[in-house]
Amino acid sequence: MEVKYIQKIAEKLSFSIKQINNIHQLQSEGATIPFMARYRKEATGNMDEVGITQVVEQIAYFSELDKRKETVIKTIEGLGKLTPELKDRIDNSFDATELEDIYLPYKPKRKTRATQAIEKGLEPLAKMVFEQGLENPDEAAAKFINEQVKDIKEAMQGARDIIAEWVSENEQARNKVRQQFTETAKLTSKVLSSKKEEEEAQKYRDYFEFNENLADSPSHRILAIRRAEKEGYLVMDINIDKQTAVEELNRTFVKNNNPFASEVKKAVDDSFDRLLKPSIENEFRLVSKNKADEEAIQVFTENLRQLLLASPLGSKRVLALDPGFRTGCKLVCLDAQGNLVYNTAIYPHPPQNEWQKSVAELKFLVDKYDIEAIGVGNGTAGRETEQLVRSIDFGKTVSVFQVNESGASIYSASDVAREEFPDQDVTVRGAVSIGRRLLDPLSELVKIDPKSIGVGQYQHDVNQTRLKEALDRVVESAVNFVGVDVNTASKHLLVYVSGLSNTLAKNIVEYRAKNGPFKTREELKKVPMMGPKSFEQCAGFLRIPNADNPLDNSSVHPESYHVVEAMAKDLQASLEDLIKKGDLRKKINKKQYITESIGEYTIDDILKELEKPGRDPRAQIEEFRFDDTIKAIEDVKPGMTVPGIITNITNFGVFVDIGVKQDGLVHISQLSNTYVSDPNEVVKLQQKVMVTVTDVDVSRKRISLTMKDQQKGGGEKRSGGGDRKQNSGGGKAQPKKAEPLNPFQAKLAELKKKFND
Repeated sequence: MEVKYIQKIAEKLSFSIKQINNIHQLQSEGATIPFMARYRKEATGNMDEVGITQVVEQIAYFSELDKRKETVIKTIEGLGKLTPELKDRIDNSFDATELEDIYLPYKPKRKTRATQAIEKGLEPLAKMVFEQGLENPDEAAAKFINEQVKDIKEAMQGARDIIAEWVSENEQARNKVRQQFTETAKLTSKVLSSKKEEEEAQKYRDYFEFNENLADSPSHRILAIRRAEKEGYLVMDINIDKQTAVEELNRTFVKNNNPFASEVKKAVDDSFDRLLKPSIENEFRLVSKNKADEEAIQVFTENLRQLLLASPLGSKRVLALDPGFRTGCKLVCLDAQGNLVYNTAIYPHPPQNEWQKSVAELKFLVDKYDIEAIGVGNGTAGRETEQLVRSIDFGKTVSVFQVNESGASIYSASDVAREEFPDQDVTVRGAVSIGRRLLDPLSELVKIDPKSIGVGQYQHDVNQTRLKEALDRVVESAVNFVGVDVNTASKHLLVYVSGLSNTLAKNIVEYRAKNGPFKTREELKKVPMMGPKSFEQCAGFLRIPNADNPLDNSSVHPESYHVVEAMAKDLQASLEDLIKKGDLRKKINKKQYITESIGEYTIDDILKELEKPGRDPRAQIEEFRFDDTIKAIEDVKPGMTVPGIITNITNFGVFVDIGVKQDGLVHISQLSNTYVSDPNEVVKLQQKVMVTVTDVDVSRKRISLTMKDQQKGGGEKRSGGGDRKQNSGGGKAQPKKAEPLNPFQAKLAELKKKFND
């Protein structure tokens, strides 16, 4: 990449030229973003994944711009119109819009009114009019009457058509109109009269007569209006004041006060209506759409990241239930590794009402398979099935969790599910997915198209290519952040590990099946097609529990093992001692191990990892319970304060499941007693919160909630992904005795007491 682009990226993102150069070099060598962020901190200047991603995207932008410049130069050169000055302007352009403006007058055109006029020989007349000299317009036009031009009127019209196109292709004119759009454009929408009374149109009734500054329009509003327009209910427009725009253009092009100047004014007016305004409006439609897309994708990716990094139950024996009424509840028992060991169905709900038989079956299975936790899908009959499970005395502690089953049906009918369970039907596969989500959300959710997980905002309206790129990047980031047990991971999880392709992921699984579990990271080199570069990229993210070398179960990269071994040798200790004994690590002089290739960032990471090698960075899972007094929207009344779980985060607020099959909305203005610009600043996905009901519209199935006055202790604090305290009982983590119960914990205790009584 040219130096000028490197400099431009550095200026735009406020990074050093060295950082940009290093990232570009690493990327060209095949380094992934997670690898650069984790193992090349000296080269990136300790840049995080967000920063590296921005650099990578800018590199891609300027690479595409450079290709476009080649096309533009080649085309203009072919016309014989490429001057040194023009080439210099193109070479030094850093903006795609500016480049297209430069190219516009030379761009091959379809047939236009101007090209037709030029074919009739009227271009000299257009130049004469445009110069606004003192000639008589009629006399000038009369000279151009011929077989194709029948009279003066037609000649002058043709000249104005040519001038109108010149005006529309003029960079200065385009920038003036563009500036007015930027500063004053209005987004408007109107309902089509023929569609106004249709039921489907009612969801867009807020936009039936809508007018707002485009600059103030949030992404969800733009996407909603565009969707309504696409579905044929609304007409959307982006407008500026025509009189202001035309006056500004006249100041640029009208240079005299004579008959020719009057013709130029007519041409400018026509140019604005027919060419300039539609062109710049389309530009702003695209710009506003792209901006809305990026904001919506950002919301989706942040939600997905939080969902993927949700707390895992860990290796425990699980019974999972996919609830249902008429068709019954599909039930599966899984071992601690998530393998299916038994499946059946129970029918506790109407119309069968086999409550006692279902209780007996559940007690028998919990005892037979030594079940430690039960996961209940949160779909149809979820609350009723949870009530059934919680009513049973199993004679031991069995934790009960509601599991978000969004996308489980997509998985159960997928090729992945058929490959994993060829002999089971979709209902069994769906129940297995629910159970595995409880054990490890990340490992299971990677098998599902992220768009089907249900945490997006207008995900089907945004640029699908850009969305897929962003979501794949988030999944890759989450997988590599947590790390992967190479001896248990599916190929669907392994494929997201840095440096691993579909083929390599498949080869790892096949090698493991043929040769048994990997004993060392070094053994990965024996996998077919695992070359030096692939090993470099993936090794640090793959874990081998119980390996002979404890570093093989850590995030210390094999390329740095010699550093840790030198530390142990200098302290006359073993690697195990270095990991177990904090007092030994305190004696390490990290400056002693800094070299040209191993910097302070790497040494700090190594020492931090030695404290708790291979630890799971995700938070400890906790039990949760809805208010047993409400089961349907009809039970919800204004003024109630109830526990809930955040299921979706958008730019305009968050959706909270309070256990009535219809999520309530906490508008962004109701999230806190203080101003909130971004909901992610105060809440996270799957967070347990206390909410107060402010309004219920049963007919429209809308519940309005507030979290104001809950911050003094309300809800649970956002987890920072710190140390995980093991809860041997598998139940809800208890608060410290010295601290009072917060409102969420107090409500939970109240509900438990009410249930026990």
